[in-house]
Amino acid sequence: MSRKFLVIGSFAAIYLLWGSTYFAITLGLKSIPPFLLMALRSFCGGVVLLALSGRHIASASWQTWLQASLCGLLFFVGCHGLLAFAQQSVPSGVAAIVLATIPFWILLVDVLFPGDQHPRPVALLALVPGFLGVGLVAWQNVEQAGVSILPIVWLLAAALSWSIGTVLSRSMSSQASAILLSGMQLSIGGAVLFAISWLTGEVGSFKPSEVSMTSIAAALWLIISGSVIGFVAYNWLLENVATSLVSTYTFVNPVIAVLLGTVVLGEPFSRMMLAGASLVIVSVLVIWRAEHSSSRRPKAETDRAMKHLALRKT
Repeated sequence: MSRKFLVIGSFAAIYLLWGSTYFAITLGLKSIPPFLLMALRSFCGGVVLLALSGRHIASASWQTWLQASLCGLLFFVGCHGLLAFAQQSVPSGVAAIVLATIPFWILLVDVLFPGDQHPRPVALLALVPGFLGVGLVAWQNVEQAGVSILPIVWLLAAALSWSIGTVLSRSMSSQASAILLSGMQLSIGGAVLFAISWLTGEVGSFKPSEVSMTSIAAALWLIISGSVIGFVAYNWLLENVATSLVSTYTFVNPVIAVLLGTVVLGEPFSRMMLAGASLVIVSVLVIWRAEHSSSRRPKAETDRAMKHLALRKT
């Protein structure tokens, strides 16, 4: 399987599949409490991926498990747990808009704690139209929903938690495969979410007989598409593509979330939303081009150096 195909397929997963998860969370919350829903999503997905890893699990060191545990807490407790909790009172489109701040948080972490990746100025500027776009897409929804400030604070904290987890997970690419690493993070995060669900009384009051088929279908979609497929794709991209480019999914996800509401629920699609979607596309294309050119430049310089060395030898 070619690398180009893997890149395209992985971006399709985090763009489209993750864009649908906000809508799926809303459907799942109709009869499943938030922490329990996210626990099922994470733990079940993690168990599947660990099973696929097979004997490779034994090769993981305790340091890898420790780092995976920290990333699992940041990704699935600090982000997904807070996200589902906030979506009890915040529309899925608005939640997706707030989590579109993730690229800014990642850039802030990279600036405060510089590592191997340094964002290009063009990529930083390209974030601006993306944020304007998601703002336009959500404008009418925010006005009509009358969202309070506290859930927004929770969502911003969720975005920060995911961003820190992203930076930490990026440094783990050499320690385990994307499948094994994702399985470790998901299963650990899911186990902690089960504990939180039990401590908050969700498990005690939960009645499986009252769960609707819609919520069951939503939970299965979150497990398979959101966790098993989407998170493996995300970890693989962090190993192989610039983080600023990977983070563009946060601009596309809100558009997908609003489009699903329009198509499935019959919500109106305004010109403002169309303009916002166009700005998102522009932002993504500019970042793609900037990062693609930067990745080609070192190769071109290496080729020129090798050619010059060969000429000197002759």
